[in-house]
Amino acid sequence: MKSVLSERKTLHPHDIERRELPPEAGRAVRALADRICTSLDAGPGDPRTRARTLADPALIARIDAGTSELPAAIRHAFRTPTGAAGATIVSRLPVTDDEFGPTPPGWREAAAWSGDRRRRAHSFHFDVVMLLLARAVGEPFGWVGQQGGRLVNNILPTPGHEFEQSGASSTILLSPHTEDAFHPHRANLLMLACLRNPDGVGTTISSVRQVTLTENQRRLLSTPMLPILPDISYGDGHQRYPSPPVPTLWSESRDSTADSTLRYDPAYTPLADAGPEFRRAYARLSAELERVCRTAALGPGEVLLVDNDVAVHGRVPFTARYDGTDRWLKRINIRLPERRRRGDEAHESGYGQHIIAPFRGGTETARRATTLDREQN
Repeated sequence: MKSVLSERKTLHPHDIERRELPPEAGRAVRALADRICTSLDAGPGDPRTRARTLADPALIARIDAGTSELPAAIRHAFRTPTGAAGATIVSRLPVTDDEFGPTPPGWREAAAWSGDRRRRAHSFHFDVVMLLLARAVGEPFGWVGQQGGRLVNNILPTPGHEFEQSGASSTILLSPHTEDAFHPHRANLLMLACLRNPDGVGTTISSVRQVTLTENQRRLLSTPMLPILPDISYGDGHQRYPSPPVPTLWSESRDSTADSTLRYDPAYTPLADAGPEFRRAYARLSAELERVCRTAALGPGEVLLVDNDVAVHGRVPFTARYDGTDRWLKRINIRLPERRRRGDEAHESGYGQHIIAPFRGGTETARRATTLDREQN
């Protein structure tokens, strides 16, 4: 799908809600993360040879308990976006460029390096910061089939993936999309934190609550017509599962924009299988999302919150150098327990992809977490 967003590099920071994190609150969450990491290092065995991992039940328990120690300003700053844009930038967590070491060449290296004390980098400490912030507002979770099931994902350019529609790409436009649109248990809220962005690479944001559509277009887009398939980061095993059609738009009142929600990923939607009237409505929606697009270049220590039910996000193209200085973001998926989606979604298979949700009554297996999700919807 052709998009004008590749040409739209003008930044619109004032069109996105901004919140300032008080300096003492930023220092408090970093200090708490340091205490948690230190307490883990004091456990049995030699800390110099014991690998750190975010899956450690002791770490999960400390994060769960530690959120009660966070200042109230943390919860206030990181609450769900309130404006029609469906996104908020929170400034700014205290970070320095030299504390993280070079930008890794891929997520596997990022995960391995973060837990390697010999590298003397603090990416693992910042992963704990991210989990504390996410747990303060909801339930962080990961995917078994994505980045090895890690709760904190690393978003960085990776050699050989420049032209993919995935977070590892760089050379092409990352098309606007709902994160994990294919799955009924996709995140309600995304948290994207910037460690490094020297080239000012922009993240694009478009809200369904700012588009203009006719009543008939809304009716068509609210009708389950086409499936949304898993993106390339999940592999290719989805063919074994049924591909149910899903609505692109949904709201309590179909002609209303105030409560509209969106499930949108054109790169993984077989639009050629739909009739011409539906394709025209979908094209109008795409054009409207381009029209209302806002672009923000995050700086180190800035966090972008995206309401994944309201806004789609993407990224403008850039040229990666692979020299250790490229853009590096951290991402967490967050479930908001108080929010419910369409009841019909509970019957979708999710193409065999399962979540890892350790903050629901203790550490769980991915399959148990998925079962619990189905029971609660």
